[in-house]
Amino acid sequence: MSDAERPPRSTGNKIVRFAVVGLANTAIDLASFFLLLKLGVSPLPANIVAWFIAVTFSFAANGFWSFERNRAIRLRDAFLRFASLGALISLGVSSLSIALFAGIAGVWPAKIGGVVVAAVLNFLAARWSIEGRLLR
Repeated sequence: MSDAERPPRSTGNKIVRFAVVGLANTAIDLASFFLLLKLGVSPLPANIVAWFIAVTFSFAANGFWSFERNRAIRLRDAFLRFASLGALISLGVSSLSIALFAGIAGVWPAKIGGVVVAAVLNFLAARWSIEGRLLR
């Protein structure tokens, strides 16, 4: 069955698939980071390379499994949207959450709250990056 013949996935189905990819993405990020550290790479470059490996996997998995890719958006442009927004959201929201709430709730609750908010925003950003839409 071709993409055009396949019925669109429900938003609920996309959320579940996005969450599964997110868990795999986190495992890939951590495994890559620790492997790079074991190979003698400094922590900051290791973190950047591990993030890039994970975001590349996440884009591919979300683009081919979680969402229906809008073919009118060039693959390169979709990846640049996905990676840029993912970095901005993940790093921005978690840093802001820690800055605002760590003194009140503690570092880990602030970090976890930031991760939850970032996951919702990353879902919307991924949907826009890959499908070219937010809410419909």
